[in-house]
Amino acid sequence: MLEPISLLPCSPMALEPIIDISTLDLSQVVISKEEVGKINPQSGDMRQLDYISWVSEDKQTAVGIKEVKDDEFWIAGHIPGRPIYPGVLMIEAAAQISSILYHLNAEVDHFMGFTRCDECSFRGQVLPGCTLVLSSKIRKFQRRRFVCDAQGFVDGQFVFEAKITGMMM
Repeated sequence: MLEPISLLPCSPMALEPIIDISTLDLSQVVISKEEVGKINPQSGDMRQLDYISWVSEDKQTAVGIKEVKDDEFWIAGHIPGRPIYPGVLMIEAAAQISSILYHLNAEVDHFMGFTRCDECSFRGQVLPGCTLVLSSKIRKFQRRRFVCDAQGFVDGQFVFEAKITGMMM
């Protein structure tokens, strides 16, 4: 496996961590891969969320896992010889965990489309073989629209954050 390249020092996180992931058992599965597939329509290569390992009692916050495998579709073309999990897929993973939160809070089941990504910042890299830990928290919830803060971590290190908006389609 390739070693991570050194990145320039980054500015402090714009957001505080949504949750201290070091306090959680990330191997715990509260929403399985199969259940994620029933809630979110993405499948095959576009599934960027393996399972949910924790959901708050009020269903406002969740932590999910994406195991970045060595044989993913983007490996050959995204920085040949030095593959790095694309930022756009990190955003997609954030949208998928945020959609799970919407569905846990919605009274009816609707297809929710990803409509915005704001305040996005990448501060680290995700390599094949890494486990991307995703956290998401509802900022605004309405019947037809939601906004979540989302973050990603690898080995306890902050790698990205974004504000994700979804809307009923």
